[in-house]
Amino acid sequence: MDFTSMAVFCGSKPGNNSLFAAQAATLGHLLAQNNITLIYGGGNRGLMATIANAVLEKGGKVTGIIPHLLNSVEHQHTGLTELIVVESMHLRKRMLYEKCEAAVILPGGYGTLDELFEMLTWNQLSIHDKHIFILNTDGFYNGLLLHIDNMLAEGFLYSDLKKTFTVVHKPEDIFERTH
Repeated sequence: MDFTSMAVFCGSKPGNNSLFAAQAATLGHLLAQNNITLIYGGGNRGLMATIANAVLEKGGKVTGIIPHLLNSVEHQHTGLTELIVVESMHLRKRMLYEKCEAAVILPGGYGTLDELFEMLTWNQLSIHDKHIFILNTDGFYNGLLLHIDNMLAEGFLYSDLKKTFTVVHKPEDIFERTH
């Protein structure tokens, strides 16, 4: 599994744990070192800025996709390899999914979960079959992973989607699994 592009979904805030930003920066460096283009939401705040800046700092390529309505909230990043400004959140997400070969989920809020669950749903519906890595930094997603197990156990999922996502605990694990 060699990828040339990966979408990263993460918070437009940094969170309270310094490990979140440290792992975002490490992931950004690894993407650049492996010639993998970062595809992300185009913001210049929080973990979004951390990963984009880390890729750029190592000479990597970054494509940001941001809707007009988020310019004031996430402040579009003006130093990217490519910035695409779109009309809606729906178009943003569709373009993010279309441009990536796989995705990584870092800590984040509602938007990050929305993107994760849309990708999982699209995998289930065979709209795409892109692999998803969940970076479970310091156990951030433990509760969510337990809830997914509960949804399966209670009969609400058509299949065990764990075949379409891999939980990792540090960025390096992603690259050990893809080479």
